[in-house]
Parts: sequence; C-alpha cells; structure tokens
Amino acid sequence: MKISDLVGSATANTFRSKTRTLLTILAIFIGAFTLTLTSGLGTGINAYIDDTVTAIGASDVMAVVKTSEQDGGFGAADAGPAEYDPARVSSGQDGPPGQTVVALTPADLDTLAGIDGVLDVQATRSISADYIQVGGGTRYVVNVGGLVAGQRTPLAAGAEPDSSSSQLQLALPTSYVEPLGFTDDAAAVGQTVSIAVTDAQRTQQVIEATIVGVAEETLATGNGVVPNDALTDALFDAQNTGIPAAEAQRYAQASIWFDPAATDEQISALKDRLADAGYTGSTVADQLGAFRTVIDGIVWVLNAFAVIALLAASFGIVNTLFMSVQERTREIGLMKAMGMGSGKVFGLFSLEATVIGFLGSAIGAVLAIAAGTAISSALAGGFLADLPGLTLIAFEPVSIAVIILLVMAIAFLAGTLPASRAARADPVDSLRYE
Repeated sequence: MKISDLVGSATANTFRSKTRTLLTILAIFIGAFTLTLTSGLGTGINAYIDDTVTAIGASDVMAVVKTSEQDGGFGAADAGPAEYDPARVSSGQDGPPGQTVVALTPADLDTLAGIDGVLDVQATRSISADYIQVGGGTRYVVNVGGLVAGQRTPLAAGAEPDSSSSQLQLALPTSYVEPLGFTDDAAAVGQTVSIAVTDAQRTQQVIEATIVGVAEETLATGNGVVPNDALTDALFDAQNTGIPAAEAQRYAQASIWFDPAATDEQISALKDRLADAGYTGSTVADQLGAFRTVIDGIVWVLNAFAVIALLAASFGIVNTLFMSVQERTREIGLMKAMGMGSGKVFGLFSLEATVIGFLGSAIGAVLAIAAGTAISSALAGGFLADLPGLTLIAFEPVSIAVIILLVMAIAFLAGTLPASRAARADPVDSLRYE
C-alpha cells in the first residue's frame, strides 16, 4: 500500500464512528482555538510596542538616574518606611505617588558628560502643573511631559512644537480637545491655552501658550501636553520662583546621547560604565520592554491553559483509536494476512490520529482568526480608540502553521499507543476475534 493510499484510507476511516470522532475533534478545537487566540494577542500587543519604539525615535538617547541602595517610600517590600534623605527628590508625575529618587546635581551632569561613550547630557526638568484652561472655561488637571531631542510626537493634527522657537508652544493630547471646547483636532491648532503652576511661595502663576499640534496618546507619550523648550523654561522658572538656585538645580533624571550606530554590546557596555559610576541608564526600548515582559507572561499563562486542554483532548484521541482498534480487530487481522506489514498498520492508525488533530486544529485556527479579527475591530472603534494603530489581536501565518503542526504532533503522539497495539496484533488471533 502506497503512502497516498494510507492517507486516503486513514481519512476515510476517521469518520467511521462520526459521533465519537466529532467529539474528539471538538476537544482539540477548543485547545487550538485558545492557543491561536492567545498567540494572536501576544503578537498584536508586542507589534504595537515595537511600532511605538520605532515611531518615537531617539534610539540614541538613554534616561539616567542616580543609583540608590534604598527603594524609598513606605511599604517597600523588604523594609518599612524609608529613612529621610534630603538628597532625594520626587520622581515626577510619571512615577508612582510618593516615589522619590536621589537628585542629580550639576556635578552629576559633569560626571556623566565625562563617561566614555556619552556624547551629550541634558537634565530632565520635572514640572507639576495645576491645571490647563481655555479662556474662562473649565479648568482641567494636566501633566506636562516632554520629549528629548530626536524623539517625535505622533500627531493627529498640526505640527510638533519647535524647540528652536522662542514662542511658547505645545502639543495637546487628543483627549483634551473636546473637553476644552474645540470641535475637532484641527480646530484646536493655533488656539491659546493657559497653564497654571504653583511656585515655592505658594503663588499660582499662569503661563499662556499656543497649541501648534494635537498629539495621539501612545504608551510612550502618555496623556500629557508636550511643550517646546521655551515653554518648558517658562514653566520651570515660574515653578521654582522663590527657591535658592542651588535647590532649583536638582533633577530627578537626565538624558544622555550616545553614538546612533552603537551596537547592543556597546550600549550594554555603556550601561555598565554608568553603573560603575553610580548611575542607572535605560533606553526607550528598555522602558517599554517592561510592558512586553508583562504581556509575554500573561500570554504564556493563557497558552499553558490551552496546552492543558490539548493534552486532555489527546486522551480523547487515545480512547477513540483504542475503540477503533477493538472494533476493527478482524479487519486488522485480514490486512496482515494479506501481507500488510506491522509498520504500515502502525502508520495507518497514527495517520488517523494525525487527521483528527489536523481537522481540530485547522477549524480552531480559522475560527480563532475570525473571532480575533472581529474583536480587534470592535475594540479599535470603542474601548481602544485612544490607542491608534493598535491591533489587539494580530495573526502571523508562520505562528498559525506552527500551532497546527504542534497540535498534529500531539495527536500523532497520542495515537502511537493504540497504533502500536494494532501493529502488534497477531493476524491468526485477530481473525478469530468475535
């Protein structure tokens, strides 16, 4: 019997007992469906993270903070309340409430500039704004972000703030457009907003700036306004009014520039030199890599449940084929009496298991793709509308093929036990079986 004949015979024999086979296929379908869906979830989110890193640019910039032996803040995992340290400052609105870091001083900036591989250093100034307002309208709480040179702001309308301009400019997040009274993103461009900050003398100072662009909100940009250098200077100076110069020149972190052509090994070596000097550096990819780690962990857990379902389905395959071997005992004896070898008998029943695995996995994968595409489309227009470009569940042909082959391999392995029993059957005893 040729291989093609074996495959044809195995496919035909698969549906001899339709109900039993369909139930087995259904069990495999559940595992394959879940595995495909969770794989697509990981692919979609990780692709979005990669696109975000690429879109914001500044691959030659690293954020640097001063390394501290204490974690700081009440409730640390290995301590209690942290001892007061006057050298520590707030990490800014981007960190957890109450989190502090050891402040960087002008001397630290000079030290960073002297480290091998560092081309330039710029302190990151933290600004805590009170509110943003248009005219006499409603006041809204707002964060003031910032981009280092080389980073780009994903825009929904207008242009990026010009860092070389002396005019006070900013990019407004899309979520603020409607609340501030603008009809759409384009209508906000060119308008004037007021941003208030409170100085050291507890006096509220209001700075006016022009909206030059409306920014899309991403993992990297968050939902804060993005000022140009002139506006950053104005807000920082207003916020530090009344503070001695030595106290004002304390920064939560700094940005350093390195060779854009640096390899991963060279970047790692630069991090080591920073660590030796008492600093911790991280690139944008490193910072967003934390999101990837969490997502990968969740996907692996979900995949584990899917694999458990497939292993449970494999017992169904074993039972189905054992029943088939028992029902076809005389047929097996007849095939062997006519000259079919044990290897071909083994192959016949193993192929039946593989066909069941293929049908279950293929149907599961196709329906998972349909369901995932529908779910992504629905969420993109609703819950995830503020994350443009995110396809929550995306599918790669290679991943789908790997899943189908994996399920077929599990089915094949599950079928080896009953197939071995059929291959070992004695033709004389099988022909006598009633």
